[in-house]
Amino acid sequence: MRNNYLYLLVMFAVSYAIRTTPLTLLRKPIQNRFLRSFLYYVPYVTLAVMTFPAIITATANPLSGLAALLVGLVIAWRGGGLFPVAVACCVAVYAAEWLL
Repeated sequence: MRNNYLYLLVMFAVSYAIRTTPLTLLRKPIQNRFLRSFLYYVPYVTLAVMTFPAIITATANPLSGLAALLVGLVIAWRGGGLFPVAVACCVAVYAAEWLL
């Protein structure tokens, strides 16, 4: 039988260590430009890594997911807001599923 309390304790310790270690070790602002830019982009990369596979595998055919991704990237690159990008991606998935 598994000891769920042990799992919770380990999870708590790891989460606590990850959150408190930078606060205790880094008391001055980070001066290194490379490290600052690296830390700036970590949330964006993490979000992209979590959502990219879901975009491709959420449809019946991976090609329709790829079509929606490309359409969304083009419209967002040209300054489209969240709602127009979402509608265009839905239309792209629908059209690609209909054609395939």
